[in-house]
Amino acid sequence: MRAVFRAGTAVEAEAMPDGWLHRAAYREIGPVVAVEKKVGRRRADVVAAVALGIGNGRVESINNKIKVTARMGYGFRNAGNLVALLMLRCSDGHPALPWEDRGEERRKVDERRRRDRERDRKRRRKVARGN
Repeated sequence: MRAVFRAGTAVEAEAMPDGWLHRAAYREIGPVVAVEKKVGRRRADVVAAVALGIGNGRVESINNKIKVTARMGYGFRNAGNLVALLMLRCSDGHPALPWEDRGEERRKVDERRRRDRERDRKRRRKVARGN
């Protein structure tokens, strides 16, 4: 199964689990059969993760921030304040305070985003060529 996540393209990743699923289905080891059933049900999700090149790290990070913030906001009088704090902590935006000039910081963030987009484009082109 590790080879599936190391596959270069979604087409390769889609073909790889078939053999493993077939072999695992005929094992008499309970945990292996249980994993085979789970992977079989989530096969499309596994292939999509390989195609997109993403994992669940970012989602787990946001879930952790939400849990910590909810514990922090235990004494809030209404849920609206808790939701506002969650939106502030989990968003990528950083509101400018009245006494701050965020022009230079915005330029740096824009430049970083541009570099990230360019890197992602190059990576997608490389995968599409099959390198």
